[in-house]
Amino acid sequence: MTSFYNRRDFIKKSALTAGAASVFIPVLSESRYDSKSTDLSPDKRAVQRLPMDQLKKWEELKYGMFIHFGMSTFSGEELGTGKDPASLYNPTELDVDQWVKVARDAGMKYVILTAKHVSGHCLWPSQYTDYHVGNSGNTTDVIQAFVVACQKYQLKAGFYYCSWDNHHLFGSATPSNVEWEDKFTTANYVQFQLNQIEELITNYGPFMEVWVDIPGMLSYQDRVRVYEKITNLNPETLIMMNGGAGPNHSIKTDYSWPTDLLSMERGLPASRDGYNARYTVKNYLGEEEEYYIPGEVCDTICYNWFWKGHKRVRSAAEVLGMRLIAEERGANFLLNVSPDQRGLIPQHQIDALNECERLYQLCRN
Repeated sequence: MTSFYNRRDFIKKSALTAGAASVFIPVLSESRYDSKSTDLSPDKRAVQRLPMDQLKKWEELKYGMFIHFGMSTFSGEELGTGKDPASLYNPTELDVDQWVKVARDAGMKYVILTAKHVSGHCLWPSQYTDYHVGNSGNTTDVIQAFVVACQKYQLKAGFYYCSWDNHHLFGSATPSNVEWEDKFTTANYVQFQLNQIEELITNYGPFMEVWVDIPGMLSYQDRVRVYEKITNLNPETLIMMNGGAGPNHSIKTDYSWPTDLLSMERGLPASRDGYNARYTVKNYLGEEEEYYIPGEVCDTICYNWFWKGHKRVRSAAEVLGMRLIAEERGANFLLNVSPDQRGLIPQHQIDALNECERLYQLCRN
């Protein structure tokens, strides 16, 4: 997850990447949010990969936990340089079980964990790099512990994978070193990403949701390859190509298509009438097709995605307000927590989460 300012700047600068007509996923030349389309009858089902009943079940989850934890927790740099030694990552009291139990107790139904962020450091012992927990100060396989904990507390598990990687360049240029419009990603890096995604799903899956962040680092063709890799290995997963939707909830076809979900990063559904998940798009033949794309608000209980060594946290009342607005307007709410350098969610974050849940139950009862 990048900072709000940086992501908006990057998306604004990104240039349209043309797609090939040979793949089964349409190339979108137009994305139009249809606020008047409310017919969800079976004969009006959108043209898409997943059936409507599965998408509605995902929407029924409503509330999830995002967990940002990794090298940036220790370096203090959200957009990690990729140059920190693997040994810098060294949680002293790591308790992944605590993270998921906190989510369960706070009323959450699913959890998404950062498997690899901008620094490139991996929370599992990947065979495709030596920059992972197996060579770090604490060698716990965090992804394995996470999946086990989600099974234990009966929460749906998902993982986050960032396409911007400052460590595994393979000759690529990232926005850490060049302007956004000058960045490029090599075929070798794309293959590395495909290999790691296959490794995660094969060794730890299946997963309910897969988050691909900064997908605009990849060309349209390569985003399709990533999408198809995930769906071939894990057909029932929902894929979030994070585009950080703007105020009109537009699908950024030059940046984050194909996707099954629409991300509202640090922003609530704009319409008081509710988020309408129906989109009318044009495929590469110029034919209009309808898609039902559920929305997910993501924000953080603190004011940073990763732990920053301070106790600034949103009040339970503020979190409750965000949660209620997202729910009332028809979007899921994915609330981020940030475990500290011990590897624990700090108590002040837990207190705010628990109080939010208490107030939520009072409102609903």
